[in-house]
Amino acid sequence: MPKGSLQAMVVGAGTMGTTLAKLLAGHGVKVTMVDSDPQVLETSRLDVGEGAVTIRFTTTLKVDESPDFVIETVTENVAVKQEVVAQIEASVADTSIIMTNTSGISIDEIGSAMRVPQRFLGAHFFNPADIIPAVEVVPGSHTETLVVEKACRWLKRLGKRPAVLNTCVPGFVANRIQHAVMRECLSLLEKGVVEAEALDDIVQYSIGVRMALNGPLCQRDLNGLDTHLAIARYLYPDLDARQEPAALLEEYVAQGRLGAKAGRGFYHWSDESRAEHQARERESLQRIIEIATQYSPKDEP
Repeated sequence: MPKGSLQAMVVGAGTMGTTLAKLLAGHGVKVTMVDSDPQVLETSRLDVGEGAVTIRFTTTLKVDESPDFVIETVTENVAVKQEVVAQIEASVADTSIIMTNTSGISIDEIGSAMRVPQRFLGAHFFNPADIIPAVEVVPGSHTETLVVEKACRWLKRLGKRPAVLNTCVPGFVANRIQHAVMRECLSLLEKGVVEAEALDDIVQYSIGVRMALNGPLCQRDLNGLDTHLAIARYLYPDLDARQEPAALLEEYVAQGRLGAKAGRGFYHWSDESRAEHQARERESLQRIIEIATQYSPKDEP
């Protein structure tokens, strides 16, 4: 089947939905972007840029021809996602595969009221979706194996690296690891061990650059598992293991220090510095990904 014959619908025109539409349109997929808010749709159209001429922007889920794939990418709220998925299922043919771009909510919970849960699964893209290669593919307990296989083939045609989870756990894989890292980072800040800028430098220019070339398990193999075990034996008892979010994080959020979008988080931000940083980040991400994908030990026969 030629790429141009594929049809997809993206429901939710926020940041993730917009980059998904850009990704799809850039690979010759016929895209319909749906959002109930006309202003959000217009912002999405402007953000997509030149590629927007090939995308249909609409406030209604009604379709003349059912898409091959539908990606739900609305707010990370179970009740909202359940409602939207129900609307999607009522609007498309039973042959359409429906995906949720949730970052870690139970697939079964989101699809609990579906008539045909066998064609429903999680496809967790990472922002920006048109650049980051990895996609966590998360089947629900009812998802058919053929649906997972078809979704993976489609993702590979989009230049992605689909990674299938055997079990759906809260947060999936990436967010569990990311939050475990951040728990320790916040603990170190609270204890006064290091300042924010120094912590970022240590992580970015040590384990950060290494992780761009080797996953954590590959890196442990290269370092030696005996060495890792020896360090783990004395270090684990001293690592943060709290079951609640850090008090520092709670304090910042209560103060309105929400990050770049609010002008202050760990750092000060202006609209200009945020836009400049994001533009540089996109450009740098593309270069890093190009280097990382040139060679991977795991890809060897």
